Amino acid sequence: MAKLTREDILKLAQLSKLSLTESEITEFTTDINNILNYVEQLQKVDTKGLVPTSQVTGLVNSTRPDKIIDYGYSPADLLKNVPNVQEQQIKVKRILE
Repeated sequence: MAKLTREDILKLAQLSKLSLTESEITEFTTDINNILNYVEQLQKVDTKGLVPTSQVTGLVNSTRPDKIIDYGYSPADLLKNVPNVQEQQIKVKRILE
């Protein structure tokens, strides 16, 4: 894998609109090259036959079934105290324009 040069780091800094000192340029050159070397090392790992992991807790289904609970109020009763109702829904002021 190609190593990043000082000029590459300066180009990245320019694209990111960062101003870097000479010591930061040297430090980032070393750090980013170390990261790229590690990525190259990871790319060499044989992952054939491995199943992708989406979660590690072992839970299969952590949801609960929906239950309808009758609290003794109709939607009309609940909307009586609302200042502005339209089509049985609470109408609020627009917040985005």
